[in-house]
Amino acid sequence: MLGEEVGELFKAVRKSEGLAVDSNSNFTEIGDELTDIFIYLCAIANRKGIDLESAFLEKEVKNKNRIWKPSQT
Repeated sequence: MLGEEVGELFKAVRKSEGLAVDSNSNFTEIGDELTDIFIYLCAIANRKGIDLESAFLEKEVKNKNRIWKPSQT
């Protein structure tokens, strides 16, 4: 279900950017789709016993201390 919600977010973003979307697609506004994704993320975290706020803060520290290399394109 989370994957489907992410797909709906992509469609909502495409629509907001004036890009082509399938007129039969089911999606609403970007904020609504982000909220649906957040609900699923919270449910997964709860099921797995993960404190999402702590995990977020720990990841922010890791990212801050990470040495970012330029992409090899």
